[in-house]
Amino acid sequence: MTEAAIDGGDDGDRKLVEHERAELREFIKGLSPDDIKSGGWFTKLVAQGLRSYTDKVDWQYFQDRYAGVPADAVVDQRIKMAARYAALEGGLSAGAYTATVVATLGSLGGASPATVPAAVATLMVDVAFITRIQLRLAYDVAVLYRVPLDLSDPEDMWKLIRVAFTIKGGEMAREGVAKAVPIMMRPLIKRFYSGAVLNAARGLPFAGRFLLQRNIIKIGIPVVGVPLAVVMNRYTTLLAGRHARAVFRNEARVIELAEGLSERTRHPRSMLWVAWLVIMADHEIADDEALLIRHLARLVRDRHQVIDGRLEQLVDLDASEVWRRLDAEPGDLADIIEMADRVATVDGDVNASEETLLSELRDRCRRA
Repeated sequence: MTEAAIDGGDDGDRKLVEHERAELREFIKGLSPDDIKSGGWFTKLVAQGLRSYTDKVDWQYFQDRYAGVPADAVVDQRIKMAARYAALEGGLSAGAYTATVVATLGSLGGASPATVPAAVATLMVDVAFITRIQLRLAYDVAVLYRVPLDLSDPEDMWKLIRVAFTIKGGEMAREGVAKAVPIMMRPLIKRFYSGAVLNAARGLPFAGRFLLQRNIIKIGIPVVGVPLAVVMNRYTTLLAGRHARAVFRNEARVIELAEGLSERTRHPRSMLWVAWLVIMADHEIADDEALLIRHLARLVRDRHQVIDGRLEQLVDLDASEVWRRLDAEPGDLADIIEMADRVATVDGDVNASEETLLSELRDRCRRA
């Protein structure tokens, strides 16, 4: 997605969508029936459509266009723009949603290894368009919230894929449906997101099969025509964008907290030990807590040149060791108390175990 068509209004949007569809038709021509059935099309689409995009679109790209505008406002505009493009493409692809296409999907096995039936190629343009626009939208949101993603790292790539397609995100879809989707569309949207389970170890082709099967829901109801294709594309893209906003905005919040704590601390080594003690107070590690300790360790290393090998190799944390470290610290420990209070709330309200620990920490720091 670029801003090239914004000033041109609806005509500009349509031209941009038609240009992207033409580009994707050429991409589909290079696929074999096996690429589609196996899910290999997704691997090729990521290589063709995401890497080139991320080479061009970075933080500076958005700074040049939205200097001084808060990230939340830009993210909102990117989500609306993506949903608008997705709806336009749904209208242009509506001819693919016929019983003929469904029947042709089943005949792929008998097709020539070098060719894809025309009806399936038309369907695949729609699937590839929506796949690419939602993947790029999730990437845009991550960049705008300054969440670091290294797409050469398989873990970060899978993170982006899971966020973009709300994989393991059925809960998000069900919660979002009530507020975002007209009543008549809710059963279909719920069906679209049902069973969204993906194990990253299964690989990119599995994701391709999953996304193709999910999108076929749009053609599973006969005689629906243009309206269904338009609204399905629009609302699934809206939900995907809102899911990406929720995930990456929350991660940005945790990173911002870690940066503030690491910048203000006067006791970086003890800060890590106390943070881990607070996190482990209830013997559970929430995702936000794991994210926070990871960024705290990174920032303490980068800003204070502190790498704590003892903590890094620790299995069972003994609170008495943390207290000994605090007793040996010189000066005021108010920064440690502030840090512990913030760590305890990173994943929500302070629970009883955390409150007990915080109370003891305050007593010890004040005595020191």
